[in-house]
Amino acid sequence: MVDVDRTAYRTCPLCEAACGLELSIAGDTLAAVRGDRDHVFSHGFICPKGATFGQLSGDPDRLRRPLVRRDGQHVEVSWDEAFAAVEAGLRPIIEGYGGQAVAAYLGNPNVHTMAGGLYVTPLLKALGTRNVFSASTVDQMPKHVSCGYLYGSPLAIPVPDLDRTDFLLMLGANPWESNGSLATAADFPGRLKAIQARGGRFVVVDPRRTRTAEHADEHLFIRPGTDAFLLFGIVHTLFAEGLTDLGRLTPYAQGVDDLETLAKDFSPEAVTGICDVPAERIRGLARELAAAPTAAVYGRIGTCTVEFGTLTSWLVDVVNVLTGNLDRPGGVMFPLAAHVRRSAGAGGKGFTTGRWRSRVRGLPEVKGELPVATLADEIETPGEGQVRAFLTVAGNPVLSAPNSGRLDRALAGLDFMVSVDPYLNETTRHADVILPPLDATQKGHYDFSFLALAVRNFAAYSPPVFPADPGGLDECDILARLILIVSGQGAGTDPAVLHDRMLAQALQRAGLEEAAGDGPAERLLDVALRSGAYGLSLDDLLAAPHGVDLGPLQPRIPEVLRTPSGMIELCAPPLAEEAARLRAALDRPRPGLVLIGRRHLRSNNSWMHNVPALVKGRSRCTLQVHPLDADRLTLADGLAAQVSSRAGSLAATVEVTDRVMPGVVSLPHGWGHDLPGTRMTVAAEHAGVNSNILTDDLVIDPLSGNAVLNGIPVEIEPA
Repeated sequence: MVDVDRTAYRTCPLCEAACGLELSIAGDTLAAVRGDRDHVFSHGFICPKGATFGQLSGDPDRLRRPLVRRDGQHVEVSWDEAFAAVEAGLRPIIEGYGGQAVAAYLGNPNVHTMAGGLYVTPLLKALGTRNVFSASTVDQMPKHVSCGYLYGSPLAIPVPDLDRTDFLLMLGANPWESNGSLATAADFPGRLKAIQARGGRFVVVDPRRTRTAEHADEHLFIRPGTDAFLLFGIVHTLFAEGLTDLGRLTPYAQGVDDLETLAKDFSPEAVTGICDVPAERIRGLARELAAAPTAAVYGRIGTCTVEFGTLTSWLVDVVNVLTGNLDRPGGVMFPLAAHVRRSAGAGGKGFTTGRWRSRVRGLPEVKGELPVATLADEIETPGEGQVRAFLTVAGNPVLSAPNSGRLDRALAGLDFMVSVDPYLNETTRHADVILPPLDATQKGHYDFSFLALAVRNFAAYSPPVFPADPGGLDECDILARLILIVSGQGAGTDPAVLHDRMLAQALQRAGLEEAAGDGPAERLLDVALRSGAYGLSLDDLLAAPHGVDLGPLQPRIPEVLRTPSGMIELCAPPLAEEAARLRAALDRPRPGLVLIGRRHLRSNNSWMHNVPALVKGRSRCTLQVHPLDADRLTLADGLAAQVSSRAGSLAATVEVTDRVMPGVVSLPHGWGHDLPGTRMTVAAEHAGVNSNILTDDLVIDPLSGNAVLNGIPVEIEPA
């Protein structure tokens, strides 16, 4: 029995749910982890990932000192040696070829750290490159683009008011496994059960019978990538049957008549053959959404990672608007985080894309970045502006990017690469320098991104649980030193120079004279909180270890609108043009077999496969195939099948199951830990296969540049 010295509380940083953890500390050891029952948002809920928080931080394969590649091998060096190597590698490329010769990739762990929220943007600005890529274009960029056109800001993302809704329609979302996404909702499953307990319903639309679908009041199978047709069928019905009622949004919405015109060609009868949802059921969904006292439509990764991802994301909100369920309790609403300033009024410059284009394929910039689907093009193609150096911050695109086999080969041809990452993984094995940050127990935590997407407004800050490793380096200091290097101020410059400069700028913008906090991130957070919507401070959050409840979501229209008109612009020209492309797709022949991904509760992309407790048990990296397709293709459960697409081919173990609909096969993403040169012992023992060998980098959602990871045409035969 371990003697516990103290208890610490902190927010779990391992997914988007922002659950509170209660940590039992014995000396310098994290002895136990459980859910914080007094947490204002999660009320004691914890998932398997949170329960292994200490194991992830204590992973023996985790890097704690920087590595430099010498004679083809990664060797441990001092921090000064590592930054000198970064300067020696990057500065000649920048000086000889310009900033565009350096590309940057940001992985999704960036939004799980304070340093990622505060120091990445200054780093990109210092680099001065337009070759910026991130996990957003393999995940959520369509939602940013659709909200940008609708509301004028790509960050104005409404979330379902789960705690008050009567009817929830979910498309392409599996929160029983993912804990939710672009909607911060600790214990998402419990909140769904509460809808049913108070007499409401939730319906799931998905090509798989997921764990979420099993708990739903109804599950509707749908052909992958056809959600836009289904939603347009709902919109058509709402207009045809006189069911639209914008309520208080009426004076704030424009383009309703144009929207009705666009929907005329998408009757339920016209779309049913494509999406495989019966026409009468499409009408029923429209009627139920219109008749429910409150209702919300929520779409997630399955609706984003498809050819018409932006159009689908737009239609999700269009249905919410037309039924009067946008910006009202029980519908979908806009959170207001404590670090965000309240706006003085509506209106703004609006949203645009294509301020620049990628060099090789001419793909438009979106939200300051280019599609990761064209990253390999920019590295491989000679000529002025060719990418010669690469910076990654907490990302693993060799497993997450489309046609990742090609990208893996491209990275091997770079002149120089530096990675900020705690692991020597499938991507960082190509790096010349790897800079590992302190683990999560040794740094403070505040969710800049996820608190702005919470289904109930709250705030929480977690101080470090243990003192910082004296031989380690905080991520703020790592990023600050990189900023100083790329801006020409030298590898030996004290990072405090940049910390002080950033703090002075923040204080000036906020009209404040000083800030509290032990570290640079904490002082910047204090400024943001004190100038934010609720006038809180860092001291307020330190005094509330279980978080501060800021109440249920409140209506925020017209305040959040940043369109030039100051209104909800329902029918922006790019979306209307994309609707015409969708209309033309009504006559397309149906593909044969198509591939989709899937999630598991014990996994968050490729992050956590080196933790024994999260990978134990039977293999989860299987190819799910419907029995009818297995019989037709002579595939057998437990044996291997060869799966091929335009981009590549792999062999995967077959799992025959009626969880997938006929014509659909499923592989989880984030696996493929069998590449040489990595140091992830447990992950290598449970390697699985990389599904993104099969995804096609030439097929993207044109409005957002998002990769198409679902609905990929494949051919399958026994291996």
